[in-house]
Amino acid sequence: MPPPSRAQRLVLLIAILASFVSFLDGTVVNVALPAIRRELGGGLITQQWVVDAYLITLGALILVAGSLSDVFGRIVILRVGLIGFGLTSIAIAAAPDPLFLVIARGLQGIAGALLVPSSLALITSNFRGPAQARAIGIWTASTTAAMLVGPVMGGLFVDYSSWRFVFLINVVPIAVTLWLLVVLRQRDVRQPGATIDWAGAVLCTVGLGGTVFALIEQQNLGWSNPAIWGTLTLGILALIGFVVRQATAKQPMLPLSLFKVRNFWSGNIATIFIYGALSLNGLVVALYLQQGAGLSATLAGLASLPTTLIMMALSSPIGTLSGKWGPRLFMTVGPAIMAVGYLLLLTVTPEFNYWTQVLPSVVLTGFGLVITVAPLTSAILGSIEPARSGIASAVNNAVARIAGLIGVALLGVVVGGVLDLEGFHRIAIFTAALMAAGALVSLLGIRNSAVLDSEG
Repeated sequence: MPPPSRAQRLVLLIAILASFVSFLDGTVVNVALPAIRRELGGGLITQQWVVDAYLITLGALILVAGSLSDVFGRIVILRVGLIGFGLTSIAIAAAPDPLFLVIARGLQGIAGALLVPSSLALITSNFRGPAQARAIGIWTASTTAAMLVGPVMGGLFVDYSSWRFVFLINVVPIAVTLWLLVVLRQRDVRQPGATIDWAGAVLCTVGLGGTVFALIEQQNLGWSNPAIWGTLTLGILALIGFVVRQATAKQPMLPLSLFKVRNFWSGNIATIFIYGALSLNGLVVALYLQQGAGLSATLAGLASLPTTLIMMALSSPIGTLSGKWGPRLFMTVGPAIMAVGYLLLLTVTPEFNYWTQVLPSVVLTGFGLVITVAPLTSAILGSIEPARSGIASAVNNAVARIAGLIGVALLGVVVGGVLDLEGFHRIAIFTAALMAAGALVSLLGIRNSAVLDSEG
């Protein structure tokens, strides 16, 4: 395989930096939430909204990004996403109150939705064959580094400076990426006849927003309040309308025909349970370690480090074994191991000890996660013909983000509005149940055969 050209190396670096920005933001926020609460107030509900405002717009619009790239060009959309992410990061860092912060996070999600799909599209349009697989592998490994440095950097800023600087970490890589786009001088590519499903985007955003608003704000207003059941009803109707729209649109942003493929629909259902549990558990552990156990933000960030190290060490060999043995076993065993890991958090007591009460859970979760992730991706994308792998990847990415969104929104429902030790234990049981459901769906739904089929 010939070495990549200068232009290809630049494209890969741009794709890595642009995606790194989005991934980094997702890893630093949880560590900063207690400090945000102390300075701006708002309690648990505000903390949920800081996370979910970003995920609502990100999850709803990530599928639209592909259409935008086709209409306006990948480089244009990537540049708009980078500038938007940088400006909203500065706005978040300057937030004077919770409302401003939440609105800015929602706008940041719009910018974030433009980054990852456009980055991958740049790679797939500039690399072919084995070189493309190698480039995507480098991209994946590099963006995984955000999981390693994000929580620790976030904790250090919170402890020794201010939570506001956590959101300014992105400014430097954004500036470098914008400069590299100028250096690249690549002609942009537009797809003739491509259209944007604005109606679908609006229905998806309203559906997710209404549903999440009801789940979070019911802690304040109660289920009987018209503002709660009204927005919940609106959200559900909008989501139904979104599905109808995708079934009838000429160029849908979510091709429902993909869900005729067994491994695709079963893999995405498993994704809902697995990533819903991962997002909720990750948020709660980061909050409780600081607000309940009294750890510093830096130590709370370091607490998840073993999981990231395990993933970095074992992702490649697990991916190789999955390709040899098939994904079903891994997708069944991995979530089951994580379910056991989450149940180990029931050992946490008022006399807190990280080494005996939390570390075993973190380690077991790391092993379960590394066993799950690569086979899950392989099962879903491997079931779809290469011509549609891009949209298949985007759909699964959106499903994972939306699962995290709903998972975080359920926090107040599960804990009853207060994240004390009892609430922490409830979350451990609830997320373990979600992981067990993911394991069961994988066992019953996933096939090891690589043959594309459309059987239900």
